[in-house]
Amino acid sequence: MSKPNIVYILADDMGYGDLSCLNETSKIRTHHLDTMAAGGMRFSDAHATSAVCTPSRYGILTGRYNWRSWMKRGVAWSWSPPVIEPDRMTVASYLGERGYSTGCVGKWHLGWDWCRRHPEPDGDLSEEDVDLSQPISRGPTTVGFDRFFGIAASLDIPPYLYIDDDRPTMAPDRRIEERKGKQFWREGPISTDFEHEEVLPRLAEEALDFVDDHAGEPFFLYFPLPAPHTPILPSESFQGASGTNEYGDFCLMVDDVVGQMMAKLEQHGIADNTILIFASDNGCSPMADFEELDAVGHKPSYVFRGHKADIYEGGHRIPLLIRWPEQIEPGSLCEQTVCLVDLLATVADILGDPLPDDAGEDSVSNLPLWQGEPLDTSLREATVHHSVDGSFSIRAGRWKLEMCPGSGGWSYPRPGEESRGLPPIQLYDLEADIGERSNVQDQHPEVVERLQQLLTRYVVEGRSTPGAPQANTGGNRWEQLWWM
Repeated sequence: MSKPNIVYILADDMGYGDLSCLNETSKIRTHHLDTMAAGGMRFSDAHATSAVCTPSRYGILTGRYNWRSWMKRGVAWSWSPPVIEPDRMTVASYLGERGYSTGCVGKWHLGWDWCRRHPEPDGDLSEEDVDLSQPISRGPTTVGFDRFFGIAASLDIPPYLYIDDDRPTMAPDRRIEERKGKQFWREGPISTDFEHEEVLPRLAEEALDFVDDHAGEPFFLYFPLPAPHTPILPSESFQGASGTNEYGDFCLMVDDVVGQMMAKLEQHGIADNTILIFASDNGCSPMADFEELDAVGHKPSYVFRGHKADIYEGGHRIPLLIRWPEQIEPGSLCEQTVCLVDLLATVADILGDPLPDDAGEDSVSNLPLWQGEPLDTSLREATVHHSVDGSFSIRAGRWKLEMCPGSGGWSYPRPGEESRGLPPIQLYDLEADIGERSNVQDQHPEVVERLQQLLTRYVVEGRSTPGAPQANTGGNRWEQLWWM
C-alpha cells in the first residue's frame, strides 16, 4: 500500500444531527458532506473522548485519553500552558518521521508558551505578563508539525491574532469589547490584520495552499476549523441559506469549506489516495439556540440526550465521515463504536509500523472497519468519555455507565443543586434506551460492578489497550475518581 495523504477536517461544536447524511430529518442540507459520505463511509456510533474541545483535540493527536494529561477538567484558556507533553508522540510526529510533510491550519486550543515579559510570575499567567509581539514556544511546530498557521484557541477567546509557525503575524494594537448573543466574543487585544468574520475564509485559503504546496509528496494536514462555534458569523452569501437560523447558515459555510477541499484534491489528481476525514470535536453548543432550531424542526443532537459539555450522548457522540476511494467502499455505513482517539493506531496500522508502548495508549486501529472486514466482536473493548466538569463514563456494547448523578455539564440536571438527591451513578441500556431516560443501575448491579472495575483498571494501568502499564500525567488521584 502506497503512503496515502491524510486530510483531517475538524469542525468546532457541530452536532451529529446537523449533517443531512446522518440525520434524514435535518433542516440543514449539507450537500458537500453528503457527497463525501456517498463516496466513503458514515459512522453512526463515533465519539470524541470528551464533550468539550481542548480535551478532544488532545485525544485526536496523541491517541491518549485527555484525562491522562494534566488537564483533568475544563478547557484551555487565553494563556494556558501546553497540554501535550514535550516528549509525547503525536500523529504529526509519527508521520513526520516516516516521510510525511505535516501541517496544521486552524484553531489549536491545546496551549503553548507565550513570551513572558518578566521572569516566572507568581500564580496564573495574565495578559500583562505576555509580550504578544514575540514568538511563542512549545506550539504545534514542536510536536510534529512542519507548518502551522492559525489561532490560539476558540474564535471567542482572546488574544485575537494569527500565529504563523511560531510568530504572530502582527502584534495587537487595540482592544475590542465583549459582544453578546450568537456573535459572542470576549473582550481582549486584537491585531489590525484580524477580523473575526474573515477567519474561516482565511484559514480555508491557507489549508488549500498547503495542499497546493505538497500535492506531490505524502502529507498530513490537520485542519481544525473555528466554526460553527461562536462567534457565529456566516458570510453574506450564506446568510439565510439554511432556512433555520445563523447557526444553520454557519454549518453550511463549514460544508462549503469541505467542498473546497474535495475540489482541491480532485484538481491535483490525488483524491483516490487521500484519506479525507470530517469530524466534530464534541456536540452542538446551546449557543446555537436550540429553541429557534426546534421551532423549524431541526435537532442538532438528533435523538441523543444532552449537548456540548455533557456526559450524555449528545455531548460526545459526533459526526464522522471518512473517504478513501482506494480502500473504503463508497456509500458504506459503520455501526461499530469508534473514537477519535483511534487515529494514531489506525495510521500506524496503515503504514505497518507499530506504536511503542508509551504512545497511543488508548488508540485502536479502525483499519479493519474502513476495509469492510466482517468482525464478530467490537474492535474496542470499551470507550471512556469525559464531561466538562471531569465526570467519567464508560461504554461497552449496549451498556453505558456514567459516574455522576446528572449531566456533568450544562444540561439539566447540572452538577450541584439540580443533581442533589439523584443516584450517584447512571446505567443506560443504549440498545433499548438511546435517549438515556431510564437509569437502570439498581437493576443490573453485576454490570455496574464489571464496568467500574474495567474503568478502574484503565485508570490504574495508564492505558486501555494491550501493552506495558504507563503513568498518567499527574498521577492517578484526583477528585473525579471517587469510586476507586
